[in-house]
Amino acid sequence: MALSNDNQAKEIIVIGAGVVGLTTALKIQEQGTYRVTIVAETFPTDPKSSRYTSHWAGAHHVSHAYDDQRQRKLDQDTFHALWKLSEPGGAAEGCFLRHTQTEYRGDDLTDAEWLHYMPDFKYLDTNELRGPAKIGFSFSTVTMNTPAYLNWLLSSFLAKNGTIIRVSLQHISQLLERGTSPYTGAHSYRDVDAIVVCAGLGARSLGGVEDNDVYPIRGQTVLLRAPWIKFGRTMTEADGTYTYTMPRSNGDVLCGGTRVPNDWYPVPRPEVTEDILARALQLTPELAPPQTRVDRDPTVEDLRSIIIEPGCGLRPGRKGGIRIEVEWFDAPARGKVPVVYNYGHSGYGFLSSWGSASMALDLLEGALTSGAPTNADICVGHPSGNPGN
Repeated sequence: MALSNDNQAKEIIVIGAGVVGLTTALKIQEQGTYRVTIVAETFPTDPKSSRYTSHWAGAHHVSHAYDDQRQRKLDQDTFHALWKLSEPGGAAEGCFLRHTQTEYRGDDLTDAEWLHYMPDFKYLDTNELRGPAKIGFSFSTVTMNTPAYLNWLLSSFLAKNGTIIRVSLQHISQLLERGTSPYTGAHSYRDVDAIVVCAGLGARSLGGVEDNDVYPIRGQTVLLRAPWIKFGRTMTEADGTYTYTMPRSNGDVLCGGTRVPNDWYPVPRPEVTEDILARALQLTPELAPPQTRVDRDPTVEDLRSIIIEPGCGLRPGRKGGIRIEVEWFDAPARGKVPVVYNYGHSGYGFLSSWGSASMALDLLEGALTSGAPTNADICVGHPSGNPGN
């Protein structure tokens, strides 16, 4: 039996519980006029696996927007949100480490104008450069303890009366007819007013979306225990190789990395782990325990005792960039329901999460206010098109 939505908060279902899905759900919920449910197959509380990429992220806030104006705004809006959350006494202070980040570039980059808004930004002098770097710059930023931060997002959502349901969803139409009732066994339900798709790599195979522009970008890392490291470094070389060391608030340091398109291998490769350790130590010799550096240069063997685990994740890449737009689906006996897309963040889900959540919210509220235009693309079973961004 369908319950009336008159004078009730509108029913919104968010598909996906990675950092983008959790942030988007929380952003929508914060407006106070929506009843929000997250449906997902995997949640932050589950054991780590390659199916849930957000667990394996660093993650530091270092924008790679370059001259992409939309991406610049998404990243800047997100940085301001994270900076506020991380301030002393902030809502999620313990999930963050504020620190100095230094970027070394051995490629053809000549300036970092898109990063000038970052606190304490400055270019390095020539004598401060390392290895193959031709230019360098530093600034203050935040690194997230991603497992803790993901669980903070989830607990914040639940504390505000959000609902989560574990669902192996095959097609978004399974939610349009009677909401989540097929998965909860409830005899009564409220009609769904809108769906927000934050399915990450799952957007490639999710029925009703089936976005062939989505593809995996495999990343591999090594997590070390090195609480003496309170700064971050990244080296980008001319051939695209990039190496980073990201400190976390709990004393761990994430070292990486790799960026391999269309590689689906789900577990760490030992030879890649060795390569990451060697590159990370070259970039940041201070990773080695202090006692090993008293009277000699450190070696990779000095890192063995502080290895916590190697990691591997499949970033949700997308040709054309993040998809943030609205389509309209026909719901049985109800007419048109908006479906907002917010996926395809590649390896930058954390650093654009709040910005893209705000953009998705604006699209959602615009769609609910105006209703479907007469010339709207209406989808029955499959989307009518994918213009991308």
